[in-house]
Order: sequence, then structure tokens, then C-alpha cells
Amino acid sequence: MKHKRMLVYAGLVLTMIFWGLSYIWLKMVYRFIGPITTTFLRMAATSFLLMAIAASTKKRQKIQPRDWKFVILLSFFHPFLYFLFESFGLKLVSPTVAAVIVTTIPLFIPIAAFYLFNERLSGMNIVGMAISFLGVLLVIVKRDFSLSASPLGIVLLLLAVASGVAYTSSLRKLTVTYNAFTLVMYQNLLGIFWFAPFFAAFDLKQFLRVDITMEWVGPLILLVVFASLLAFIFYTTGVKELGAAKAGIFGISIPAFTALFSWLLAAEQLSIQQIAGVLIVMGGLLISQIRTRGLF
Repeated sequence: MKHKRMLVYAGLVLTMIFWGLSYIWLKMVYRFIGPITTTFLRMAATSFLLMAIAASTKKRQKIQPRDWKFVILLSFFHPFLYFLFESFGLKLVSPTVAAVIVTTIPLFIPIAAFYLFNERLSGMNIVGMAISFLGVLLVIVKRDFSLSASPLGIVLLLLAVASGVAYTSSLRKLTVTYNAFTLVMYQNLLGIFWFAPFFAAFDLKQFLRVDITMEWVGPLILLVVFASLLAFIFYTTGVKELGAAKAGIFGISIPAFTALFSWLLAAEQLSIQQIAGVLIVMGGLLISQIRTRGLF
């Protein structure tokens, strides 16, 4: 049992590294193709891999008729709404700013749990939220109180946060019955149908004129294999084994990984104020998840 739990923890850490890197990979892909095309191709490739795995294993479970409405709702929140808002928001802000805003999702999960599942909202939740909110302000607001990032980009990323909270709340019910592989496969398959009309209407003609080069295909493959396929299987397993709140703790590290890799790979420069904001957000997230009987 202890060995299994350590594997779950390791999977969650890898998930946060992959998601931290995903902001950089997306920026690289966006230089050539748009967010809708990127997400559509990402969903299609991930679904192909999952179906290939399903054909050779017995991991896929049959969805019961009564649960289809929840699976469809799950796919609507993520990947559809979440990727839609996150992708367009990321085009307007830096990878680190995007990661800091999106990583606040665990702050709002206890609020959703309070209203949806009557879970108690602790004082540490509230204190952590206040601290993290201050950290976010340090990242997105300059010393002269002007925004350091696009207002529209910030709003879109906040809508992605709302979608992520709704996704995690919906995921909670389904993980009781279904394994991570099954849920990730179906939400990606359904995601194709959500995105297909938008891709056909807005991006298809432009995409047909794009040259196929490894400059954008390479990062897209990394997104599919690591940020979509492996990360979501690891994360869904973490939610199933540890619960949404404890699995969400690991998301605290995403801004740090994004900032580190942005500096190493994309030469992104952060001010002292923004670095302090990243650390404060992470500290607030950690405090918000503290339980009197321990984190784990």
C-alpha cells in the first residue's frame, strides 16, 4: 500500500512538471497554428493513442447509461471550456502569468465543495486564499498599479480556472466507479466533437496552408504524450487515490516549474516583484490545503 501511494505521489509530481512545461510548448506551437487547431489536433492525437492502448489492454471500462450525462458534462468543462479559455488567454500573457492564475484552481475547489457537497470551509482555506490572491496581484500588477499582462488574457484565464473547478467537482463522482484510463479516453473523444465545429468553421482553411515542420509538430507531440495522455492519467489516478483536495496540493508547484523552464528554455525574465508573487501564491495554496491531521 505504501509503495502504491509513493507511485501516486511520483505520478502527480511528474504531472505538475508536464503541465508546467505545457505553457512553454503551447507558446511554441502558437507561433504557427492557432489555439483551436492546436487543441483539436491535441485531442485527436491523444484519443488515437488511448484507443490504441484500449485495443491491446483491458483497462477501458464500459460507461453505464446513467453516467453518460456526467461524462459529457466532464468533457464540456475539460477539455472544451478549459482549453478554449486557457489557450486564448495564453496567447495574450506570458507562460508564468498564465501558470500563476491557472494554479489558483485548488483555492476554489473547497468553495465548490462547500456549496455542492456541504464540505466545511476551514479558516486555513480562507487565509490561504487571501495570501494567494495577494501573490497573484504582485504577478499581474506593476508598481504603478497598471497591469503587467493583457486584461482580456487575465479574464480568459480566470474563466479557465472556473472551468477547472467545475471539472474537478464533476470528476469526483466518476472516479468512484471508473478508472483514470477510461475517463481520460472518453473526455478526449468527446472533446474532439466539442472542438470540431469550431475548427471547421474558423481554422481549417488556414491550417491547410501551414507547412508541416518539427518547429511546431515537435512541441505538439510533447503536449499530446506528456501534458495530455500521461499527465491526465496520473492526475485522475491521484484524485481517485488521494481525493481532489490532496491531489490539488501538488498543483502548487506548477508556477515554479513554469517560471524555471521559461527562464531556461524561453529566456523569460521576471521581476523581483513577480518572483515574490509566484512564491506567495505557492505559499497561500499550501496554507489553504493544510489540515489539522496533516497534509497526507
